[in-house]
Amino acid sequence: MGLWARFVAAAYDALGERAERAGLAAERRKLLADARGRVLEVGAGTGRNVEHYPPGADVTYTEPDPHMAKRLRARGESVVPATVEALPFDDESFDTVVSTLVLCTVPEVPAALAEIRRVLAPSGRLLFLEHVRAEPGTPLERWQDRLSRPWRAVARGCNCNRDLVAQIEGQGFVLHGVRCSRERFMPPLLRRLARGAAS
Repeated sequence: MGLWARFVAAAYDALGERAERAGLAAERRKLLADARGRVLEVGAGTGRNVEHYPPGADVTYTEPDPHMAKRLRARGESVVPATVEALPFDDESFDTVVSTLVLCTVPEVPAALAEIRRVLAPSGRLLFLEHVRAEPGTPLERWQDRLSRPWRAVARGCNCNRDLVAQIEGQGFVLHGVRCSRERFMPPLLRRLARGAAS
């Protein structure tokens, strides 16, 4: 698994470049335009979001995978090695928490959302861009369920069929301006993308 983890980290940016150029980078920019105050990005990966933050943004990055974190540091950023379920920060430390294509791999989504809630200031917001479960009764939903286990094994824990918008709302967050759409620049199983905010 160590060799596979290193390969995925090394290939991550190259494999995603086409999607970034075709529209994913634009989705990141739209989301991050609303980042305010003290910002925490969880599961920052190789740092795909770094260039899309507003100028002068005060961002703290976390990433538990050492191979991904190494590539993020190569972009000139410091990284806190931490999982979303165990953030090493005081309560109400951040005005904005950012999660982009992260919650699909988190083992315990409720625990992760509880930690995000804990570190957010009372007026803070979670900004999220996540691939989500397809519309009920659609062929894509059936394929997501059918291929969930093999996809998770190949994609290092990525769950292709999580209803993450419902899970965010179910943890007591209030949703703001959530947009769900099918995006052709995403891989077929991950085509339904949700972008929005929660407080």
